[in-house]
Amino acid sequence: RLALPVLLPLMVAMRPSSFTAVAASAWWALGYVAVFSMLVGFLFWYRGLAQGGIAAVGQLQLLQPFFGLALAALLLHETVSAGMLLVTVAAVICVAGARRFSR
Repeated sequence: RLALPVLLPLMVAMRPSSFTAVAASAWWALGYVAVFSMLVGFLFWYRGLAQGGIAAVGQLQLLQPFFGLALAALLLHETVSAGMLLVTVAAVICVAGARRFSR
C-alpha cells in the first residue's frame, strides 16, 4: 500500500508501447511466477508453518540465503564473493544463537 503511489506512475511511464511486443516467453514466465512461486509456494509454506510451528520454521527461513548461494554456485556456476559468504555466515550464526537461547 505504501509503494503504490510511487510504483503506479513508474509503471505507467515504463509500460511498453504495445503488449504485442512482449514475447510469449515473458508471458509464460510471468504466469509461472504467479502460479508456482506465489500460489503453490505459499500453500506449502503455510502448511510447513502449521506442522512445524511458526517459531521453529520461521527461523529456518533465515537460512535461505545460504541455500540460495549454494545452489547458485553449484547449479548456475555463479561467483560467490567473500562478502556474500560473510553475510550468509552471519545469518547462520544469528539463527543458531536464536535457537540456542530460545530454550
